[in-house]
Amino acid sequence: MKKIVLSLLLVSSVTFAQNSEKETLKKTEEAAAKVGEDKPDGWKKAGTFSLIGNQATFNNWLAGGQSNISGNILVNYDFNYKKADWSWDNKIIAGYGVTKLKGADLQKSDDRLLFNSLLGKKASGNWYYSAFLNFKTQFDTGLDPATQTTKISHFFSPAYLQVGPGMMWKKSDNLKFNIAPATSKLIVVHDHFTQFGPSFGVEQGKSSRFEFGAAVNGYYKFNIMENVSVENIINLYSNYLEDPQNVDLDYQLNIVMKVNKYLSTNFTFQTIYDDNAFRGFQTRQNIGLGVNYTF
Repeated sequence: MKKIVLSLLLVSSVTFAQNSEKETLKKTEEAAAKVGEDKPDGWKKAGTFSLIGNQATFNNWLAGGQSNISGNILVNYDFNYKKADWSWDNKIIAGYGVTKLKGADLQKSDDRLLFNSLLGKKASGNWYYSAFLNFKTQFDTGLDPATQTTKISHFFSPAYLQVGPGMMWKKSDNLKFNIAPATSKLIVVHDHFTQFGPSFGVEQGKSSRFEFGAAVNGYYKFNIMENVSVENIINLYSNYLEDPQNVDLDYQLNIVMKVNKYLSTNFTFQTIYDDNAFRGFQTRQNIGLGVNYTF
């Protein structure tokens, strides 16, 4: 009887020791992972190259329709730096797309180059003293939508540059916003676009326009389910010097639904309101199957 009791006690002790060891190991791993997340580790870089295609073919289709083919190239690259109380976040978005309707000339469906840079020094909690830079332009010639022959833009014309100090609230690389109440904005266009009148807010005969106002920039990226990510980028700007109530808006929504490591369905929506360029909302959207390469 004594041997049986001793054996049971021995087994119980061994089992308890093993369970305690497993729990301790698990807690140690969780603590190490948390330290790894919180500890500044210099540069953190990640990007995606996507090739998105769409195609539709109609042949004797009585309901109507026009055959077309389109393709888009998109690069979305982040390179962020963190050390001690400093945070420096940078993002490049470059996209170019074309579409071809049967019997029509090749047309652009996307053309943008965007660079955001946000530097912050921790003030308290999730708040940082900050300085930001935002630059955007396009790669190729743009044509008047009404005529499709008159050139109204090209590379670096227009080009928009915003810089200013402010305060940033940053929960993580995927959730942050910045308020800059003293922002300088410069709009640049080639003078041949202002030869006969204003262009993109730049007065006739000039090649640049300076504005001073307030800017609010926000970024939020999250997963709504496994392999489905949603990225939101919003920029607001009010010009103190002229019609401050007319707030410029630039909002982008990027949804990526991964099929596997290399294939995904990509949806992009963008809306812009800038009364200097066009008195109304500009919108674009694109959806298609994409071939992705992560780097």
